[in-house]
Amino acid sequence: MPKAMILCGDGLNCERETASAFDAAGFVSSITHINELVRNPKILGSFQAMGIPGGFSFGDELGSGQILAKKLRAFASDELRDFVRQGNPVIGICNGFQALVKLGLLPWPDTPQEIALAHNSAGDFINRWVEVEFPDSICIWTKGIEDDARIPIQYPVRHGEGRVTAADESKVLQELKRRRQIPLRYRQDFNGSMDRIAGLCDPSGVVFGLMPHPEAAVSDWLHPSKEKGSARGLDIFKNAKRYVDER
Repeated sequence: MPKAMILCGDGLNCERETASAFDAAGFVSSITHINELVRNPKILGSFQAMGIPGGFSFGDELGSGQILAKKLRAFASDELRDFVRQGNPVIGICNGFQALVKLGLLPWPDTPQEIALAHNSAGDFINRWVEVEFPDSICIWTKGIEDDARIPIQYPVRHGEGRVTAADESKVLQELKRRRQIPLRYRQDFNGSMDRIAGLCDPSGVVFGLMPHPEAAVSDWLHPSKEKGSARGLDIFKNAKRYVDER
């Protein structure tokens, strides 16, 4: 069975839920403290997938995910980029998404940072369930996920800095759409994110960052409706497992 590294430590606090989602999808997850990766970044080579979970790394000092990204860039940048170049799937959820952007892995590696995750338009912390939709994209994590006409797909969000923005929004948005790198959108605008973007992938489709928490929507009893088949978060992790198996 493929192995998935789930980072923990430094204020990340959703590692157990994320590891459980990977396990339920058929991975063998390993919760790994970030300092272990820093000490020996070569250990990443023994895994076939990676998850950077949500939380409040370093208390969100200097901006959400900023110090976490600097730490990873300083000690494991080459290994992370090699991991992605080899086609191994990586997911960054909430704080993990923020870190992936600041690492330069999203949306376009090795180019100047063109997007940012800014404070929600209302300036407050949002903690609620939201409806999402899945545009056609190259993302391997969302492949084949279709909207449910009976029960809209919902994930919880809990963030203060989740508004996707860019200095030149029209130019960046046009390029993201042209390259089919928008795999997840909110059905309604609630935080001011440009084009209601909830998640982005890299040009290869293997790196996926999103603000909602699919790992918290893997069981029907967690879903607000409690209806059978209402929880659809596991679909994302199953897609990654299918992709790894097919490789």
